[in-house]
Amino acid sequence: MTDDERVVVTGAGTLSALGSSWAEVGAALRDSRGGVVAMPAWSEIDGLRCRLGAPVSFDAPAHYPRKTLRSMGRVAQLAVRSAESALEAAGLEQSDAVLTNGRLGVAFGSATGSPDALLEFVSLFRDQHIHRLKSTSYLRSMAHTGAVNIAVHLGITGRAIPTTSACTAASQAIGFAFETIRAGLQDVMLAGGAEELTAAHAAVFDVLLAASRADTLAPRPFDRDRDGLVLGEGASTLILERLSHARARGAPILGEVIGFATNCDGVHVTQPNPRTQAQCMVQALESAGLAASDIGFVSAHGTGTVAGDVSEAEATRAVFGSQVPVHSLKGHFGHTLGACGGLEAWAGLRMLEEGWIAPTLHLREPDPDCEPLDFVVGERRATSADTFMTNNFAFGGINTSLIFRRGSQVV
Repeated sequence: MTDDERVVVTGAGTLSALGSSWAEVGAALRDSRGGVVAMPAWSEIDGLRCRLGAPVSFDAPAHYPRKTLRSMGRVAQLAVRSAESALEAAGLEQSDAVLTNGRLGVAFGSATGSPDALLEFVSLFRDQHIHRLKSTSYLRSMAHTGAVNIAVHLGITGRAIPTTSACTAASQAIGFAFETIRAGLQDVMLAGGAEELTAAHAAVFDVLLAASRADTLAPRPFDRDRDGLVLGEGASTLILERLSHARARGAPILGEVIGFATNCDGVHVTQPNPRTQAQCMVQALESAGLAASDIGFVSAHGTGTVAGDVSEAEATRAVFGSQVPVHSLKGHFGHTLGACGGLEAWAGLRMLEEGWIAPTLHLREPDPDCEPLDFVVGERRATSADTFMTNNFAFGGINTSLIFRRGSQVV
C-alpha cells in the first residue's frame, strides 16, 4: 500500500468528564479515577430512577460570536471546540488554505441534537401555538448539528458526512472518513462525535431498564453485579490525513487507521446479536490484513448493561478466544453515546503509544456469562503491542470495529 492510500491520525481534540488534555485524562486512567458523579437535579424528576452522570466542565469560549451561538446547542459547542483543539494539535491553523480548498472534509455525529431545543416545539402541540418556537429551534435540535456547525465555524468546503447512529456515531464517522481518504476523495478529514448530558437522555435508558440505579460504583462493565449504564457527555475529534499529505507538511503522527468495518444485525432494534458483532470484528481484521493474534488489546463497548455485555463478550470470545486483553472505558467516562467511539479511539492511541492498558473501572468479579476473557482488572497493565481494536454497538443493531497502529510504528 502506498503513502497515498494510508491514513494517519495527526491531531486530536477532546472534552470529557476527566478533562480535555491527555495529561489530565491519562492521569485519571492510571489512577483508576472516574468522572461519574451524582446528579442532584435529576432526583426532582418524578419517576426517574437514574441518579448518576458524567458531566463535562465546559463553557463556550469567549471568541465564539454571539450570533453564532444562537444556532448552537451545547452538543454543537462541544463538537466545534473539540474540532478546533484537534486542528491546533495537528499543526493546522484555522486560517490555513487547506480548510477551504475542498480537499478537507468533516465526518461527525451524535445520537441527537440538543434535547432542550425540542422543548420549544412543545407549545405547538400543548397550547396549539408557536409562541415558544425560535428561528433556531430546529438548528439546535437537528441530528447533524455537530457536523454542520464544525463546517460553518471553520469554513470547511469539502465533504460533510453526518453520522447519527447513536453509540456508533463517532466510530462510523472515523471509519467513513478513513474510507473517504483512502479512496482519494479527500486529503484530510475531521472525524468524531459529541454528546451533551441531559435528563432526557437518562430517561430514555431508564424506561428501558438499561440505566444504573446505583448511588456509587457504577457503571460496572462485565461485572456480575452490574445493573446498567451511566451516561456521560463529551466530544472527541480526530484529524485523519493521507500519509503522503501529512509527511509533506511535517505533521505529527499519533497513529494509523488500518482497519474498519460496520454492519447491522437485521434482527432487533434493542437486542444485540453476537453473531453479527463477531462478523464485524472479523471484517475489520480482514480490512487491516491482520489475524486476531496480531491485536494487542480490545477496547470493548462494555456499557454495563446485562444483555449488551453478555452479547459482546460472546462475540469477542468467538473472534479472539481468551488470549487478548479486553477493557472498557465506560466506567471512567460514562457512556457518552455519540462521542464514545472518538473518546475511546483517542485514549486507546495514547495508551498504545505509552505502553499500558487502563483497567475496567468497577469491574471486581466478572460475570460467568462474560467469561472466559482476559479482562484488565484492578490495575493498569503494561503492553508492548503495536495495534488495538476498538468496538462500538448501537441501538438498531449497528456495529462498528476500528483497528489502529501505534504512531511510532508508522514507517
